[in-house]
Amino acid sequence: MKLISFVTPQRATFGLVEGDRVYDLGPRLCHSIIDLKGVLRAGLLNRLPELVAGVPADFRLDEISFLPVVPNPSRIFCVGLNYYAHRAEGNRPETEAPTIFLRLPESQTGHGRPMVCPAESDKFDYEGELAIVIGKSGRRIPESDALNFIAGMSCYNEGSARDWQLATSQWTPGKNFPATGAFGPWLVTTDELPPDSDLSLVTRLNGVEMQRTTTSLMTFGIPKLISFISTFATLEPGDVIVTGTAGGVGLRRDPQVFMKHGDEVEVEIDGIGVLRNSVVKEKLHT
Repeated sequence: MKLISFVTPQRATFGLVEGDRVYDLGPRLCHSIIDLKGVLRAGLLNRLPELVAGVPADFRLDEISFLPVVPNPSRIFCVGLNYYAHRAEGNRPETEAPTIFLRLPESQTGHGRPMVCPAESDKFDYEGELAIVIGKSGRRIPESDALNFIAGMSCYNEGSARDWQLATSQWTPGKNFPATGAFGPWLVTTDELPPDSDLSLVTRLNGVEMQRTTTSLMTFGIPKLISFISTFATLEPGDVIVTGTAGGVGLRRDPQVFMKHGDEVEVEIDGIGVLRNSVVKEKLHT
């Protein structure tokens, strides 16, 4: 299945995508389930296809506005330096454990919506990544069982204000300006795309390829990430793990390349599709 969160003229809701057709699942479930995170928490993922069987679609894709796949995750765990090429371009040493930091839900935006370059930053960088969404609760999950805790996967552009990220040894400020990280276009569930697949990932800026990798080149694979993170935090349905970016980021190019107002950036992953966003420069109101 392909699942989305989106906005209609009336409300925010969530749905199932088949081709260019969108089935609004909000009215088809009980009133206590109002978003995709609620579906995951209620364990209703496998029931969704039967809710739309034989009924007409509610919208076309060009009639809706995308939200981040999970607009309101409790936690967004991001993995730093998880590909050799990215670690090498920054002259960073190998580590025995993943580098983990957090993003806030407010820092996300959806497919087709602008990624906002903060007014305070002149170094807004792209980072194409694979995101996984947790489907059931777990603590101290063994690597051998980790893939069973995944609901599905999506594309992520983990936009970074590098000047704020590198101002200190802590990365949080540069990773959490509003609407700097794009998440979408949809969640592809594991019945359609197994989470142990070797997937190609490509990032393009204004049509020019900037990053290319495959997920098999991660330093720490998805089972390790889930096991490691669930050791210090209980993973809950709807939590997001953004698994790291490849080499080729704008910061490490010569000359450096940063996203600017009017740019278009894409992250494409096999079996998922293309996450596409424009870039706008934030204006301060006076």
